Amino acid sequence: MSNPTPLNLDQPTYSLKQLTQYFLKLGTLGFGGPIALIGYMHRDLVEERQWISEAAYQEGLTLAQVAPGPLAAQLSFYLGYVHYGILGSALVGITFVVPSFLMVVALGWAYTLYGGLSWMQAVFYGVGAAVIGIIAMSAYKLTRKTVGTDWLLWGIYLVNAAATIITQSERIELILGAGVLVWLIKSPPKKWFRGNKLNSLIGFPLIPFLAAVPTATPSLLGQIFIFFATAGSFVFGSGLAIIPFLYGGVVKDFQWLNAQEFLDAVAVAMITPGPVVITTGFIGFLIAGLPGACIAAIAMFIPCYLLTIIPAPYFKKHGKNPSISAFVNGVTVAATGAIAGAVVVLGQQSLRDIPTILMGLLTLTVLWRFGKKIPEPLIVAIAAIVGLVVYPLIYP
Repeated sequence: MSNPTPLNLDQPTYSLKQLTQYFLKLGTLGFGGPIALIGYMHRDLVEERQWISEAAYQEGLTLAQVAPGPLAAQLSFYLGYVHYGILGSALVGITFVVPSFLMVVALGWAYTLYGGLSWMQAVFYGVGAAVIGIIAMSAYKLTRKTVGTDWLLWGIYLVNAAATIITQSERIELILGAGVLVWLIKSPPKKWFRGNKLNSLIGFPLIPFLAAVPTATPSLLGQIFIFFATAGSFVFGSGLAIIPFLYGGVVKDFQWLNAQEFLDAVAVAMITPGPVVITTGFIGFLIAGLPGACIAAIAMFIPCYLLTIIPAPYFKKHGKNPSISAFVNGVTVAATGAIAGAVVVLGQQSLRDIPTILMGLLTLTVLWRFGKKIPEPLIVAIAAIVGLVVYPLIYP
């Protein structure tokens, strides 16, 4: 039976099998966090293979930025939806998330069996530094593509970058405000009232605010589901925004884990490929074993999946309206500025001494000089080995 809801009715140049194979590989080997992952998707699917148009990619990125939930996962849902509708989106989501989920569950089993992962600090020491170089290059490429030479867009970009650095989180009010500002300047409201164009408001991407909180239950698994579904439904931004929310609930409110266990969970997310918020599987495993891991991951991803595919057709249909295009442009640039600011915030956490600073700079230099010739997984593997060697010497 054919899938009735693709966004693009043109004949795709790739099969659904090819697309799911790509996301399976990305979920298995895609290191670097959400910023790097969305950069990989653009490089591979738009620039090299030309399966997805630049316009479709930007639409997906913008929708992912203004909707709550993990950025890279939402963009993957949208890209699967472009030509293959709900079926494509669901299969892409599964193949993208499951590999890293299995990895963190295995690490969770080892963690509980052996009472901690002392070697993980050494690995994260090296990998975290290399990751900063990877995401810095991805942020640079996104900046070049989205900002251009417009002084207004550069102002929005810099304000959002600074706000992210100062507050250490993405500010959704600034991102949406930037969209309104560009709309007011580039396409004033009076244009909406010419020829009864008021119906364009239907496409305004505010559907994410209508997300519902699941019904509470008294059991531990019910608490896990509700908490992580809330994170997936209402927390905007990448892992940078979601991880502080998780810390507040997991460590402070429910006291399911202590601070060190939570930091180990974040380290697991950074040394495994795929979306950073897959750490929810590790956290869930530490709280309630395999059932906890499954429920935590499902609760995190299902809401943001629905909040991506439900508004997608409306966003696609009305997104080319001049007023909405101006709004989208402002939101895209603001979110790109927030991503650049996130590089600085993450860098402050990972580049903490001379060796890590050198590793970060070396990674950036290698990517700048050689680009596609050296795969990121190889860089991450080398950084992990360097971390295992150097960390014990500096922090015995």
